[in-house]
Amino acid sequence: MQLEKIINELSQNEKKVLIALEKLKDKASPETILEKGDLDQLVEVMNAASWLRSKKLVNIEEQVKTVYSLDAEGKRYLKEGLPEKRVLKFINEKNGFATLKDTAKVIDKNEIPIAIGWLKKNNWAQIKKDNETFLEITEDGKKALNEDSGDEKILKLLSEKDYVEINIDEIKSLLSRKKVIKEKDIVSSTISLTDLGKNILDTGFEIKDEISQLTSSIIKEEKWKNKFIRPYDIQAFAPANFGGKPHPLVNLISKIRQIFLEMGFQEIQGDFVESCFWNMDVLFIPQDHPARDMQDTLYCKNPEKIEIHDKRLIEEIALVHKNGGNTSSSGWGYEFSDREGQRALLRTHTTVNTIRFLYKNPVPPSKVFSIGRVFRKESIDATHLPEFYQIEGIVHEENTNFRQLIGVLKEFYKRMGFEKIRFRPGYFPYTEPSMEVEVFWNNKWMELGGSGIFRPEVTEPVGVKNPVLAWGLGLERLAMLKFNVKDIRSLYISDLDWLRKKSLI
Repeated sequence: MQLEKIINELSQNEKKVLIALEKLKDKASPETILEKGDLDQLVEVMNAASWLRSKKLVNIEEQVKTVYSLDAEGKRYLKEGLPEKRVLKFINEKNGFATLKDTAKVIDKNEIPIAIGWLKKNNWAQIKKDNETFLEITEDGKKALNEDSGDEKILKLLSEKDYVEINIDEIKSLLSRKKVIKEKDIVSSTISLTDLGKNILDTGFEIKDEISQLTSSIIKEEKWKNKFIRPYDIQAFAPANFGGKPHPLVNLISKIRQIFLEMGFQEIQGDFVESCFWNMDVLFIPQDHPARDMQDTLYCKNPEKIEIHDKRLIEEIALVHKNGGNTSSSGWGYEFSDREGQRALLRTHTTVNTIRFLYKNPVPPSKVFSIGRVFRKESIDATHLPEFYQIEGIVHEENTNFRQLIGVLKEFYKRMGFEKIRFRPGYFPYTEPSMEVEVFWNNKWMELGGSGIFRPEVTEPVGVKNPVLAWGLGLERLAMLKFNVKDIRSLYISDLDWLRKKSLI
């Protein structure tokens, strides 16, 4: 029963290869099988043999041999002669003596060292000095004039065929010369029957017209009724097929975007280049804060500054920084600098998008989020990048409260696939109260983001009177957890094997 099943699953080409091997006494090369068998192309032989090997009906042995052919310089030497042989003939014509200066007239300047080196090595000539350096022919050199050297014989041999197999010791001297000889490895195969293959042949089979692949025309015209349909082996090996798909980070961003949209949020975007005023000042970050130093923030040369046209807002922010303005805060107690606020930088967070949205839309309700790149002067290591994604969201409603913030974040992280979520108090420059979000992942608690309610010093100067719930998290940190990646740099390395095998879900 097992033999019958194997025979039924054999293709026509597989059967032809088995029959050819039987005629060729169980063993032959693919080329011989093509010549003696009933197949049209060598690729058909190799494909059929590969399938037969997977079914354990044949063995395929491969032998690698190195062959040689003439390269550009080798072809020239064959035509003009080896440099040392040309110089040797010239010395002989000069009665056995020739100066190096005269020698330069018969060969190229760059060939002189080559010729002299081989003349000395073969003991065809000696170098002597009198008033000048000259070459003197030896007895071995005189004999060499009338016979081909080993290298010359090999050059002639290689000229007769495209590729020749030669003992490495015989060709070693020519290989040491540049662009004289080319090497090539040729793989030859031998296909032989296994005991199971011989049993299949002893059982016997016939090559008949069959259907190996169903098509629409075969079904429509009912050709299948009068033909044998070859069974499919569902256990047979098939190469992995990797189709095109989004990068895992792009896919994660799409999922996060979809979750926010389903929760009733609107997406907003902003520019990479911002002013210190919107990126720092409006968020109540003092102008002498360490994060604003060149060591932490990337400032721009072009444009070097960005003017702020709302003079009223500038005055409001200046008062808030100085003494708290009309808020209940006492401020930072320093004189605000308009010039510092105009400095251009690459945004350090996406909160700048949020505060500008509130400035333009101060009347509730609103629920918005943003997913965008931010830039900081960080040293690249396993957990830090100078450019990364930040996810930001706010809820601006009347009578909103801290408990609502906890509920929104629980729902978001639950939809992201985290079952255990907890919160603990935290500190952030522009929210009060503040808290950090942690999720339980791989048997430990991991911090994933910060959140809180915008301080009055942030919201009141831009005309917002109601509480604003805010939160943010890093995309890459979330991706490292979801994809089980230990090094953040791995997310941006083009590891094709990882990208191909990473599932979409």
